[in-house]
Amino acid sequence: PSGAMAWYGGPTLLDHLEQVPSGEDPASRPLRLSVQRISRPHHDFRGIAGILASGIVRLGDSVRVLPSGRRSRVTRILIGDRDENVAMEGQSVTLTLADEVDVSRGDVIASGERLPAVADRLQATIVWMHDRPMLPGRCYMMKLGTQTVVATVAPLKHKINVNTLEHVAATRLDLNDIGVCDLELSRPVVFEPYTDNRELGGFILIDRVTNETAGAGVLHFALRRSNNLSWQSFDIDRDARAEMKGQKPCVLWFTGLSGAGKSTIANLVERRLYALGHHTYLLDGDNVRHGLNKDLGFTDADRVENIRRVAEVARLMAEAGLIVLVSFISPFRAERRMARELMLPGEFFEIFVDVPLAVAETRDPKGLYRKARRGELRNFTGIDSPYEVPENAELRIDTTSTAAEQAAEMVLQHLQTVGIVPAL
Repeated sequence: PSGAMAWYGGPTLLDHLEQVPSGEDPASRPLRLSVQRISRPHHDFRGIAGILASGIVRLGDSVRVLPSGRRSRVTRILIGDRDENVAMEGQSVTLTLADEVDVSRGDVIASGERLPAVADRLQATIVWMHDRPMLPGRCYMMKLGTQTVVATVAPLKHKINVNTLEHVAATRLDLNDIGVCDLELSRPVVFEPYTDNRELGGFILIDRVTNETAGAGVLHFALRRSNNLSWQSFDIDRDARAEMKGQKPCVLWFTGLSGAGKSTIANLVERRLYALGHHTYLLDGDNVRHGLNKDLGFTDADRVENIRRVAEVARLMAEAGLIVLVSFISPFRAERRMARELMLPGEFFEIFVDVPLAVAETRDPKGLYRKARRGELRNFTGIDSPYEVPENAELRIDTTSTAAEQAAEMVLQHLQTVGIVPAL
């Protein structure tokens, strides 16, 4: 104690903290092990390696493998190269099981009366850590323990004022914002609320374009959608529909600034395909906003939802065996990547219709650029809303030096090269 505290004869604060009980007895917590890898140094050994997130494991313990739910029994515990009878929370271990159970990275070994939940729709609180805002409808990579899935952000429920803890209505999260929203996952994950288990309840979101950490969050509860919905199988599939039409389905995704010539080129390509006897459909940005997307504006969040809906429609049309032409500005790389991933490999072709902004402004029959320059039209791509140039488009067409007919021919030649359209 300080000399100014001659009246105090007790222990120092540090001494006291060292004597404070550490909390819940690890033995009372249920076993949770996130599988990091499968160790197979030789043919007669198959070990399940990971860190014990909670609980204790002993030889002979009965365990469950999640998400499959398969049961087995622990026959061996290794810590390093030593065999042990027991392992504690926080230790890196390798387990062997009595049964040939299918286990892979991302699975969870668990025991106890109350097992972790398995779900593909969860509610979470997120703190945003990226300069680019978090937008509803946008997809991110989600890392939860050793599990990695694609997570789509549903509309925000509210943002949290960090000074007053008040719930504030919001449509996006900016840098350092905290908010609550639902996450829709590409497949079910094994999780527990963060208040029960930090390892299975805490996650990070990763930007799929830059691989930068975009946000971190905690999970609260499942919304149970995965127990209620399943894919229906039908006798007539995409291959049968495509065979009936005598063609290979695909999506031609035309992207570029307003005035670049996307719709003009797409229209010419469709005419050429139609003349060759192919079944097609052209989805145009302006036309779709008259119906399916008439409830959307032009904010970043609305643009994300606009492309999400159109990508899903294009996927359904490709399932019907059609060659689908999509002509949308689609300014964000993340959403174009999402559209690509909805399709089978080799059936999505990004076509970048490239033109300098200054040239696009001269091709302005509707006067949209002039209105945007005067401030009468907000969130206009290229003026006060960004356009992210494709980095790996299958085809780039510079319309400052390429006429529309030539551009259409370039697209047809590419389709012939990759085998979508037979060579003439």
